[in-house]
Amino acid sequence: MPLSEYEQRVLEQMERALTSDDPRLANTLQSSGRRSVLRYVLAGVAVVVGLLLLVVGVASSSTWIGVVGFVLMFAGVVFAVAAPRRKSGPAGVVDGEGNVTPPKPGKTKDGSSGGWSGFLSRMEERWDRRRDQGR
Repeated sequence: MPLSEYEQRVLEQMERALTSDDPRLANTLQSSGRRSVLRYVLAGVAVVVGLLLLVVGVASSSTWIGVVGFVLMFAGVVFAVAAPRRKSGPAGVVDGEGNVTPPKPGKTKDGSSGGWSGFLSRMEERWDRRRDQGR
C-alpha cells in the first residue's frame, strides 16, 4: 500500500531534519552496506586452507602447523564478518535544503591542518567557551 502525499511529505521532512542534525548518521543509514563477493571468497579460501593446515598439523604431530592453520581459519572468519574500514571524519556541510556537500581537503577554518593538534585546539576552545558561559 503506497503512502499518501501527506505521509510522503512528512517522511521527506524527517529525512531532511535527520540529515541536517546528524549528517554522519544519515550517511551511515543510507549506505547499502553490501560487501563484495571477493571478500567472502577470500575468507572462505582462508578458512578452508586453515582447516587443511590444522588437520595436517594434527596428523603429523606438528604443533606449529596446527597453530598456523587455526590462526588462518580465525583470520578468515574475522575478515568475512568484520565490516571494511571507512574513512572517518565529517561527512560534509549541510545546507538549508538538507543537501550534504563533502568537506574540502586541506586546512580547517582555524588554519590548522586538522589531525590531533586541530582536535585538541577545538576541545580547548569549547572548554573555554563553556567556562566563560558559566560565569
